[in-house]
Formats: sequence, structure tokens, C-alpha cells
Amino acid sequence: MKIIVTGANGYIGKRLIPLLLKQGYEVYCCVRDRNRFRYQASPIESGTLHIIEIDFLKLADKNIFPGRCDAAFYLIHSMNAGIDNFQDLEEQAAENFIKFIQPASLKQIVYLSGISNNKNLSPHLSSRKKVEEILKTANIPLTILRAGIIIGSGSASFEIMRDLVEKLPVMITPKWVNTRSQPIAIRNVLEYLTGVLLNEQTYNRDFDIGGPDILTYKEMMLQFAEVRKLKRYIFTVPVMTPRLSSYWLYFVTAVSYPLAVNLVNSMKIEVIGRKSELQEILKLTLIPYREAVRLAFGKVEQDSVISSWKDAFNYGANKFLINDQLNIPQFGCYTDKRELRIKGDLGKVLDNIWSIGGNRGWYYADYLWGIRGFIDKIFGGVGLRRGRTSNSEIYPGDTIDFWRVLVADKIRMRLLLYAEMKLPGEAWLELSIRQKENEQYLSQTATFRPKGLLGRLYWYSVLPFHYFIFNGMIRNIAGDLDR
Repeated sequence: MKIIVTGANGYIGKRLIPLLLKQGYEVYCCVRDRNRFRYQASPIESGTLHIIEIDFLKLADKNIFPGRCDAAFYLIHSMNAGIDNFQDLEEQAAENFIKFIQPASLKQIVYLSGISNNKNLSPHLSSRKKVEEILKTANIPLTILRAGIIIGSGSASFEIMRDLVEKLPVMITPKWVNTRSQPIAIRNVLEYLTGVLLNEQTYNRDFDIGGPDILTYKEMMLQFAEVRKLKRYIFTVPVMTPRLSSYWLYFVTAVSYPLAVNLVNSMKIEVIGRKSELQEILKLTLIPYREAVRLAFGKVEQDSVISSWKDAFNYGANKFLINDQLNIPQFGCYTDKRELRIKGDLGKVLDNIWSIGGNRGWYYADYLWGIRGFIDKIFGGVGLRRGRTSNSEIYPGDTIDFWRVLVADKIRMRLLLYAEMKLPGEAWLELSIRQKENEQYLSQTATFRPKGLLGRLYWYSVLPFHYFIFNGMIRNIAGDLDR
């Protein structure tokens, strides 16, 4: 049976695809950039995994359609796309999706939506409801699963609470932390998604899916702290406006400001599911919140996080495509290029390159990188808090602090990063190992393409820092560094 998965590079999609393949389905993965699709199919799976490069914000070329299919998962969301326009983008993507799947004669569409039982919905949840109505116009049996906040390694909710709980012993919080919610473990979400697939009992029906616990956000953070064996104190104040709440969330955690605004608007509303028979139909055992947190940290500690919300490009949030930046411009740019002969173990140097950023840091003057990340946050950038999904593995499309991975080729020993920080221009950082005169050299090149006079002034203002940072950085990467 043939299954279409949209949002295949997203947090849910990356976890769903291996399950579908293991269950014997032929899977067509819809992605905007095939270079970012990193699932390594086994020899058995290789004939049943297909990639379709498509942007649902545009009308699709009919020539790329896979033909008759059985079902489709609609997993496209745009909450990080902006404060005002993400609803329009979600509607546009849904309408184009319907046009795309019309020739398929599908038996079912499965849509992962959000619990929306409150009369006063946030823009985020209102947009999800609107997408539900659009998908119904396809006249294909539709199964809607409405989830609360999802708890799993790499999920936005999990990582935000982790930032808050692990960094702040005392929290002065907005009153929305007393809002009740019904969190659900990612394992249960995936069980629901695979369980309703081509299950006729679920056709043309909607179900709320949540875990067994109903908790306030404050209770969730305190229980999170208990799992981590941390003592935390949370005090609420009634005077924190939504704007201040958004700034608070933005500066303390790794979320972008548009996402912080949308999250705050959603967190003010109770997200509690209606009782449904779906759990009994699928015979699922729901995972309690504390156990979901423990399971998530088990994946983090094993360095086996499959997907992270930070690595996903949300629709409309960024028109960036990896292919657009693969070729570093040669003209009109400033460069800082350094080479150092490798005297020690080549494998160790390569491992150092592949461990850069995140917990390992940048090998020299990490405090200065921290200041640069803080400045980036002040100007509305992503800062350094995004970290990295894995401590040892890197794939194209991943995030490493305020960089996006363009090339991660360990065989050719080349790592190319593109800056997503706020800059008056564009920046690349390339680390590679090259052979020259029968010797191995570590090459480190920072390239900056300025935008106007401000960009040129920026480059010259940071040159003194570059001398110390990049010089120390290449020496430590090339050395036998253990820390």
C-alpha cells in the first residue's frame, strides 16, 4: 500500500516514516528540499521509500505525482512562520495539498491538529480548525487527531521546559502557567497515527488525543524538575502582559520571537481533550507525563534523538533552501582563511570538527561566542540556545547554535555552515581537511558577503575578535582536545 507523508522533514514526520516502512508500506515523502532528507533506508526498505520535492505554498507540477495511493498524512504546520501571516500560509498549503492529491483516489487523509474545545481559540488553534475545514472539501474520508502539547526528546514543549527548568532555579512567571493542559507522549502520538491509518472505524471522524494527566504548566515544570532531581521555585505575577511574556520566553529559551508570541497566545487557553473511544479501539496504554519526560531524557542521554523541532523549516518561516547557499560566492566577499598542518591523529581532528557547537562549544573563547549569541537574541535572532540535535552526528539541514548545516560530508572531510544570526549580510563557515604535499592540513574559512555600507562596517568592527577567536579555534580543533 502506498502512503503519502507531507512534512516528512518535520518533527513528527521523521519519526513516523520508519514506523510505516517497518509495517510494510510504500512511503512517498514530501519535502521542500531533498538534500535535507536524511533517513537512511535499509536495503529492504530502499525500494519502498520515495522522495517528492514539493513546496505546498506553490502549485505542484503534476508530473511529480506518484499515481494512485491509499492514504496521506497531512503534517504541515506554520506556527513559527510569523506572528500575523502564518494562518494564510497554512490555508494556502492545505488548498494546494488538496489539488496535489486529487488524482490519487485516496481512501483516507490523516491530519494531526490541535485540541480546540475552548470557545476563545488562539490564532494558532483557529488556524488548525480552518485547515480541518479545508481538508474536508477534498471529499476524501478524513481522520482528525487533535493533540495537546507533545512530550518527547526534541519536541518544542519538552525543550522549552528543559530550558526553563534547568537554567532557572527561581522563576517569576506569567499567570498563564496556571492554565491546564493535557500533555501526551510522542510514543502515544505515533501509535495513534499508525493505528488510525486505513482503519475504517476512524473515517470522517475527529478524536482528541491526550495523555492520562491533566496538569497546569506550573505543575508540569515542577514535575519536570523532580524527574531531573532539581529543586525549583515558581512564582506567578498578574501584571506580565502577553508581549512581556513573549519576550521572557524568547530570551530564556531557544524559541524564535514569532513562535514565542504564538505559544503564549495558545498557553492562555485550556487544552483539555474530550473523552473518546479511540484509545479502546486501538487498545493503547497511555504514558503518564513523568514517564514521558523520563523516556525523553533516555533518548537525550543516549544521544539518539531522532528529530528536533529546531531542525525543521516551518512553511513560510524561511524561503531558504540549502541548494541556494551551497556555492560560496567568490566576489564581493571578505574572507578569513587559516590552515594548520595536522600533527596528531587525523580521526581525532575529524571528530572535533563533527562535535563543534552545542555542549562542546566553539573550541576557543566560548564566552565571546556566548556574548555574540546574546546580542543576536537582542536583535531578534536565534541566539546560541538552539544547540544541536546530536552530540556526534551532523546532517544537512541540522542546526548548530546559530548556524544551519549545508554540507556534512565526513568521507570527504568537509563541514559547511550558513549563519542564521542577524547580520548585515550573509556568512559561511567552512571546516575541511585537505591533503597538500603529502601532509594533511586543517582548513578553516569564514566568508562574509556584506550588504551595503553597514555590512562592511560590521566586518571591520569584528576583525580584531576574529584574529583571536579563529586563530585559537583552528589550533584547538587540530590539537588533541579533551574537555
